[in-house]
Amino acid sequence: MKQQIEHTGSYYAASAHAAPARPALEGNISTDVCVVGAGFTGMVTALTLAELGYKVVILETAKVGWGASGRNGGQIINGFSREIGYIEKTAGKDGARALAALALEGGNVIRELSARYNIQCDLKHGSVLAAFTPKQLKGMEDTMNTWKARGRDGIEMLDRTAIRNHVGTDAYAGGWIDHHGGHIHPLNLVLGQAAAAESLGATIYEQTRVTRVDYDAAQPVVYTEGGSVTARFVVLAGNAYLGKTVPALYPKVMPATTQIIVTEPLDDAVARTLLPTDKCVEDANYVLDYYRLTADKRLLFGGGLAYDGKDVEDVQKALRPKMEHLFPILKGVKVDFGWQGNIALTWSRLPHVGRLGKSTYFAHGYSGHGVTSTHMMGRLLAHALHGDAGTFDIFAGMPAMSFPGGQLLSVPLSQLGCWWYSMRDKLGI
Repeated sequence: MKQQIEHTGSYYAASAHAAPARPALEGNISTDVCVVGAGFTGMVTALTLAELGYKVVILETAKVGWGASGRNGGQIINGFSREIGYIEKTAGKDGARALAALALEGGNVIRELSARYNIQCDLKHGSVLAAFTPKQLKGMEDTMNTWKARGRDGIEMLDRTAIRNHVGTDAYAGGWIDHHGGHIHPLNLVLGQAAAAESLGATIYEQTRVTRVDYDAAQPVVYTEGGSVTARFVVLAGNAYLGKTVPALYPKVMPATTQIIVTEPLDDAVARTLLPTDKCVEDANYVLDYYRLTADKRLLFGGGLAYDGKDVEDVQKALRPKMEHLFPILKGVKVDFGWQGNIALTWSRLPHVGRLGKSTYFAHGYSGHGVTSTHMMGRLLAHALHGDAGTFDIFAGMPAMSFPGGQLLSVPLSQLGCWWYSMRDKLGI
């Protein structure tokens, strides 16, 4: 009997709502749309298409939300991983204007779907971006003004005193609060989306590894270990865990590992001292740290980046010193959970989006902005299949370089670049 792949030992898995065990695919079936990957991209695409009346099948190697969608920091961070100036250079002013209009789309989709289907995912409002140095703070102010000129509102700058009202540390020179940001329990969010899609007739197969995708056939066929799915459309949404399943996509992304720890439940007074307004926080460093309170008042603290996609030996050892340096009140606090997982980076740090053949679509490589970008892209993918591909095609038309030298060379080069920018952050230059 095949061994079942279970969720990683995370706080999210331990506090997840009950979900049904879904069968593996056995045999050959047909459908309107076959979605590969039951994370945020796949589930939002599937749910939106089910709302539009499509017959949808979702294939998942492990369990719904098993990958990055079910083990990330849970922060609703708006915008993209590249500045709008870069987007203008690559997509043109009209393209950049269209993409800038999507700056809040991902968070809006999260709130919209959560309200429509009553998804209980500990949704909180507001996020803080924290600057260690005056240089970082000036860069953030420039970014805010750039977005403001394009109609993006909701960002409020914070000086050294004002940020102290949100974060219980003197480490920061200032920052901003994004009133359109927020945080969620990501695994419960994607589980709720899966249940909503199933309520509209979608079928999810778990423990179903895809082995090959024939996207050049008259109708694309997705082959699995136990069967196949023939569909009018295929959506590839495996992100960092798609691996070499589709060789044409493999060189375009590089997996990188990030880590998270979660403390024991904290006294109310301690929790209020750390994060008085219950906002989530990330800092402005190149290799950043991020943290927030969970619904039961634990501190969830994440950070680190390993460019080879390999797990670190001791997650707590990697993160506890950073957490205690920022918040000395937590020295010696018990850490109940520690885990890690892969995100997918692209060379440009913008999502890699497009088509293979006539009717196989893909989107991946969210480069650290996955919670919001996946929800934005899931909606765009569904609309593109339904006939409204204008904005999707702007993304698809942007250049997508392969990593030079493949992952064998790109990993050490990226590690060197990471070291360089981390040193600049530490030196404040």
